[in-house]
Amino acid sequence: MSRTDQVHDADEGATGTAGSLLLLGLLAPLAGLGAGVIGALFRWVLARANQFRDALIAHLGHSGVGGFVLLVALAAMATAIAAWLAKRIAPSAAGSGIPRVEAVLREQVEPAPLRVIPVKFVAGTLAIGSGLALGREGPSVQMGASIAYHLGRLFRRSWADCRALLAAGAGAGLATAFNAPIAGALFVLERLVRRFEARMAMVSLAASAVAIWVARALLGNTPDDRVHALLSPGVVQEPLYLLLGVAAGFAGMLYNRTVLAGLGITDRLGGLPVELRAAIVGAAVGSIAWFAPGMVGGGDAVAQQALDGMGGLAVIPLIFLFRLLLIACSVSSGAPGGLLAPFLVLGAELGVWFGKLFALLLPALAIQPEAFALVGMAALFAGILRAPLTGIVLVTEMTNDATLLLPMIVACSAAMLVPALFGNSSILDALGARALARRDRHARVMPGQGPRTMNQAPGADDRPR
Repeated sequence: MSRTDQVHDADEGATGTAGSLLLLGLLAPLAGLGAGVIGALFRWVLARANQFRDALIAHLGHSGVGGFVLLVALAAMATAIAAWLAKRIAPSAAGSGIPRVEAVLREQVEPAPLRVIPVKFVAGTLAIGSGLALGREGPSVQMGASIAYHLGRLFRRSWADCRALLAAGAGAGLATAFNAPIAGALFVLERLVRRFEARMAMVSLAASAVAIWVARALLGNTPDDRVHALLSPGVVQEPLYLLLGVAAGFAGMLYNRTVLAGLGITDRLGGLPVELRAAIVGAAVGSIAWFAPGMVGGGDAVAQQALDGMGGLAVIPLIFLFRLLLIACSVSSGAPGGLLAPFLVLGAELGVWFGKLFALLLPALAIQPEAFALVGMAALFAGILRAPLTGIVLVTEMTNDATLLLPMIVACSAAMLVPALFGNSSILDALGARALARRDRHARVMPGQGPRTMNQAPGADDRPR
């Protein structure tokens, strides 16, 4: 057992009295309430921002070159402001936010201050609303985690309790982003803390349940993605899903390396201010939106087309590669936004392509390409994040369809195996290691400072007890 685990176990033992557990059980729903409200509001604002962008493009379309220039300028300005807010006011708000939450849970960095919530909300709205291929789940997770952690501090809870609440708030944020309460709790156990324990499960389930109850009360209760009636595939089709899983494993490796390569390019452009780099990306996205408005943003419409079985065999790979490059450019802008929703779109595109190919080659099997699109989402999730249970449950809850559980299990197992054989790490692990390496390099150039952890950082003695 590591020293960190021993510390956690000692803290949990010290706070494991019935009274402490009861208070933690009461605080978890409050954390879920906060995460649900902020997450639902964020979803609503993003929906309005996307509608505004589409309406603006339609309106400016009658203005010729002048309308094009204005759209590009507005997209560049919105993205630059988002990057400026993250860099100047709350640096911990930059990027996805999930690697930062994981680092806090491992006591590698300090929890984010409360100002990360408004900055993440506003900057995330500007970045995603301007058309960047980023997801709503990253900001929702980080905002939910911050609300829950500071709630624990308000009630003067121990670090063990605050840590549990932070993780539960993060899961509630994910649940709200995808309307998937069980997946939110599973994400905490499988990905954030990486162990199943009754205490953490209790807190995570309570927070996610309340968050979804609030979100559905505010936004309605409809699945995020619609699917046609799917038939349970026959035994003879299972090997086809295995092949899809192998492809998803390789696609996950491609995704990870492309995103990291994009970030590496921005590192070599360190002389450019982050606001200027973000403005360049925003201008490029604005130009794309002028000609193909459906191809920018989080990609919900693209995913829905795949789940409807739409697209040609020659066109789908082009859409996949285009969206992949757009995601890499969007991530490299430094603006706040998530990674999960965009690569779920890629999974749907990958799956529907394989489904159409198999349907063409094996017409006697009566293959439904949209079924492969759904399984592809879960398989790519597993291949990129190494969280197969979360991916399976997430896709099932998002589509409200449990017909394809066995094919998803088969595909996810193969998607996990491929990157493991090649030694390719999860994108969240890679981003977390990259952030810590950058912090340590920065510390080395500042005399008298070294790597900072929860126990070494100034003010660490002020942790809640």
